Amino acid sequence: MALSLGRTLYNLTGRRLSEPTPARPARPPGDLIWLHAAEVGCSRGLRQLALRLVVELDVTVLLTCPEEVPLTFGMLHQRPPLDTPAETKAFLAHWAPALAVMAEGELRPALLFEAAEQRLPVIMVDARAPYIVKGREGWYPGLMRAALQSIGQVLAVDEAAARAFRRAGAAEVVVSGRMEEPSAALPYHEPERAMLAGLMATRPVWLAADVPAAEEAAVIAAHRSALRLAHRLLLILVPQDPARAAELAAFMEASEGWTVAQRSLEQEPDAETEVYIPDSAVEYGLWYRLAPVSYMGGSLLGEGCARNPMEPAALGSAIVYGPRPGGYGSVFGRLGAAQAARAVGSAGDLGDALSDLLAPDRAARLAQSAWALASDGVEVTDRVVDFARGVLDGGS
Repeated sequence: MALSLGRTLYNLTGRRLSEPTPARPARPPGDLIWLHAAEVGCSRGLRQLALRLVVELDVTVLLTCPEEVPLTFGMLHQRPPLDTPAETKAFLAHWAPALAVMAEGELRPALLFEAAEQRLPVIMVDARAPYIVKGREGWYPGLMRAALQSIGQVLAVDEAAARAFRRAGAAEVVVSGRMEEPSAALPYHEPERAMLAGLMATRPVWLAADVPAAEEAAVIAAHRSALRLAHRLLLILVPQDPARAAELAAFMEASEGWTVAQRSLEQEPDAETEVYIPDSAVEYGLWYRLAPVSYMGGSLLGEGCARNPMEPAALGSAIVYGPRPGGYGSVFGRLGAAQAARAVGSAGDLGDALSDLLAPDRAARLAQSAWALASDGVEVTDRVVDFARGVLDGGS
């Protein structure tokens, strides 16, 4: 009775939704697997899963997300359907997926009940906490428990998440950890790295990546402070606007008395160089490889971090960041929980953190933890691929 009331109330609230149904492209022939991300941040693991599914199982992957996401060969993107009985029936009738994979914890009750009626297998991955799809919150007796019981298996990121799903009514919950994410390791030219590493010899080096104009003074002050402890310290400063390179170089030479080399002028960071300014954002793979410590620009005084912190993590550079994570809040949260990054709250803190991480063992501990996090999750993705293979073979 309670569930019947909950479903009725939920469906009644859905009648007020007026969002137009998105146009659906033609369904490709063959098997199709549907992956759903509630937002772009939780799509990273799903995109890596999609790549594996396309390559290993020769299927088409439909990825639904309210926002646009990067796609690779064999993938389609569409906004998710409204969670009403009519819309979900039309969606499933059009796409006819063999398997549905949801992420993190968003529950779409109308969809899950329809999937159960059609015997469509559904699993939840990277599960952190269950919640009814945003915009549809309310009092629905028995609805969340019944919706969760329509999911065949929940793969929780940790024991706390598993407890949350069990308390809410999930039938089968396994602590598996997170899925693998697309590799953030950027390419670099090894002969160039070897040449520059030879020029830098045993000098301590740090990188300030994608630095907006609002943070240039803070980066300069941090470098000035750290130079008192390590007079041979080299800063690789990549401005957010490459056109500022010449002005920055002239300013630091005049105000600080530093020797500044500019890559655009084919100058090299010799033993006397205090600051090296690259002329573009296309060689970050090289700079992360050369710098044991990387500050993520934009996260202190800018509009938010603009680069994925997993980039330096994947190439062995310790990460320093400020209180403005931009679109990478969940990534910085994971790095912080794993003690794999150093948070700073002010320009003064940036100088202190840099000075502390000049000790190679401290930077190495951060970098090792970050690398372990960046390379984690392959086993979980393997598990989901194997489950999908079983479904396609008729075993689930």
